[in-house]
Amino acid sequence: MKERELPLLPLRGILVFPYMVIHLDVGRERSMAAIEEAMLDDRIILLASQKETEIDSPTAEDMYEMGTVAEIKQLLKLPGGTMRVLVEGISRGRVLEFLEEERYFKVRVEELAEEKKTRTPEIETLIRGMTHQFEEYAKLGKRVPVETLGTVLAVEEPGQLADIVASHLNLKVPDKQTILEAMAVEVRLERLTELIMREIEIMELERRIGQRVRKQMDKAQKEYYLREQMKAIQKELGDKDERLVEAEEYREKVAKAKCPKEVEQKALKEIERLEKMPPSSAEGTVVRTYLDWLLALPWGKSSKDKIDLKKAEDILNEDHYGLEKIKERILEFLAIRKLTPKMKSPILCLVGPPGVGKTSLAKSIARALDRKFVRMSLGGLRDEAEIRGHRRTYIGALPGRIIQGVRTAGTRNSVFLLDEIDKMTSDFRGDPASALLEVLDPEQNSTFTDHYLEVPFDLSQTLFVLTANTLHTIPRALLDRMEVITLSGYTEDEKVNIAKRYLVPKQMEAHGLKKDVLSLADEVLLKLVQGYTKESGVRNLERQVANLCRKIAIRWVKKEWEPHTLTVEDIESALGAPRYHFQVAAKAPEIGAVTGLAFTEVGGVVLTVEVTPLPGKGKLTLTGQLGDVMKESAQAAWTFIRAYALELGIEEDFYDRTDLHIHVPEGAIPKDGPSAGVTMATAMASALSKRAVRADLAMTGEITLRGNVLPIGGVKEKVLAAHRAGIKVVLLPEENRKDLVEDVPENVRKLMEFHFVSRIEEVLKLALLPLAHSDEVPGDVSLPVHSVYAKEGIPVTDSRPEEPPVWKS
Repeated sequence: MKERELPLLPLRGILVFPYMVIHLDVGRERSMAAIEEAMLDDRIILLASQKETEIDSPTAEDMYEMGTVAEIKQLLKLPGGTMRVLVEGISRGRVLEFLEEERYFKVRVEELAEEKKTRTPEIETLIRGMTHQFEEYAKLGKRVPVETLGTVLAVEEPGQLADIVASHLNLKVPDKQTILEAMAVEVRLERLTELIMREIEIMELERRIGQRVRKQMDKAQKEYYLREQMKAIQKELGDKDERLVEAEEYREKVAKAKCPKEVEQKALKEIERLEKMPPSSAEGTVVRTYLDWLLALPWGKSSKDKIDLKKAEDILNEDHYGLEKIKERILEFLAIRKLTPKMKSPILCLVGPPGVGKTSLAKSIARALDRKFVRMSLGGLRDEAEIRGHRRTYIGALPGRIIQGVRTAGTRNSVFLLDEIDKMTSDFRGDPASALLEVLDPEQNSTFTDHYLEVPFDLSQTLFVLTANTLHTIPRALLDRMEVITLSGYTEDEKVNIAKRYLVPKQMEAHGLKKDVLSLADEVLLKLVQGYTKESGVRNLERQVANLCRKIAIRWVKKEWEPHTLTVEDIESALGAPRYHFQVAAKAPEIGAVTGLAFTEVGGVVLTVEVTPLPGKGKLTLTGQLGDVMKESAQAAWTFIRAYALELGIEEDFYDRTDLHIHVPEGAIPKDGPSAGVTMATAMASALSKRAVRADLAMTGEITLRGNVLPIGGVKEKVLAAHRAGIKVVLLPEENRKDLVEDVPENVRKLMEFHFVSRIEEVLKLALLPLAHSDEVPGDVSLPVHSVYAKEGIPVTDSRPEEPPVWKS
């Protein structure tokens, strides 16, 4: 081993082994300078490969340390300022230090001469294995000539043999570098054998793939040849080409379809493409599917609406009991349709609790209009392509569900139900709610463009009906395009009528029971509604009717049943004890207990707010699983009571030694909302002033810190709950006066007394009994109170105060 200073020539994408003779084309300035420097000396140069071939101006770190010391045998300058050199590898050389990098690379090199190794049995075994693999490689690859193979295998020295074999292999530079860096002959032979075996495996795989492709090509060529022969035979016989026949059929369909001009042009263009495609082409199948969809749509086909308002009204009444608002809206649409046939269809959104008949109402609308009905469920939909379809570039692409529904209907003026629109979600595949914006906008849906069709389709004649249980999950932009019609829960009277007219006959027929086997009176149906269901709709009521029919059926089959009108005892015998019990009005006035009204998803309920004062330091305790809004209402009521204590007949500093505990029974049920504010304030005033509250009175309304009573929602449901509980007098906010007239049935209004209040003082005047009437009332507490209750300085006597004006129907 010896050290010497040599110019270095960086190589890209190639590696030179010792004993290897090769031509190199050189064009980089530093590389040509290194060659010129070597030519001025002894023509010896170090050849080292770059780690990355893309680098044009390499540094010391970009080159392998191990290279090949070579002699320049010949130099030829080419046009364009480049050189071609012929080099021969002499030995391995390891770079110890880079002496210069600016003008050209000059390095201090440790020259590693090849040791003469005798052929031991181990080396002989490695050589035989390697030569056998190399012969196999040469046979498979046909890259090594037979003469060269003989010359290579005739080399006796093991190290030289390994280097020469490696130089003939088609390996990547990093693999060749591992062989170059292996100084030990045994290691070099082992690595070389592994690499040759890997290359043989790759070549075998290439050969098998090539054979398979060749077979496929031969088959395709054979089919092409046979088809050309068939064409020639058909031409001689005078038969038409299959593609021409198919294209002609499509053109006839286009002419019959009466499509818009833009659609017709698109279809004809696709037919021309289809004519030029081979029959077995995969793209041809895509074009045929597209044309089938395009021509199957009802571009100009519409059903004729029934404009008979009386008949439409009879159909709506036949299918549904109540629901006057939506029926009125459909009749309005029909009336305007009769006056102006070109009117765009409205976008109706039916919002209400489960089971009130939203979906079945859409079917009735289609029946009343004599239109086709299509239903699409949006529950859980999260992919925009479900609405707009996929582009034809995707395998298996289809139009969206809107276009599919229109094709199913067969007319462009169907009734299209989009069910559960509030249950849509969005993810990385897009937001379907945003895609619906175009569908549900009467100004845009006349040119709705599906991604698959790529041509506009007119949806303006389609009557879209949407259903939802709640509005707060529907995006605001989408909600703005709809005409929202709220369906509240059915009243008990409505449920009894629905059961009598629809549910009982339907279930008796389903269970094979004739009309004379059993009959249900209204009071029995009312018991079924009150005791066995708790819902806004009638789904559970139908289940209970079906359950009752099953019980009667089994007794009828066993001949244990005599036909008669069912009684309440029969109901309890068949269905068991009632599951639900409605709270009724208190039997007598109580101190600190006030009946409030609440609205739930299954209708209205009455709640008793209980307040008990305790010795303490002004702490307010709330129990009954109350929500944040309800807790804030209690706090506002508590603050009002403290601020107006003197006017309420309560000691002004009562809170210094009194705690209040507010409890709303049925603690397992979560409660929330602001409408219990006046109820809590009245209960606190009653408990602290020791004045009882009327037993036949219920109230609802939101309270402010200044004592104002604000409007609330769910008036119809709350009033019906009060009526069901036996309440005679209801206090409502003044601003809810209009809701009472519009929503509450007249028969209920006639049986009850309503007071409309705008201040909490009016509530207390109507609700609290004078002290004289509270002396013997349960719930008495030992708190010092004033005997005079004054409002605006007017003393109150033991008799009932003069009441504000009463609204009675």
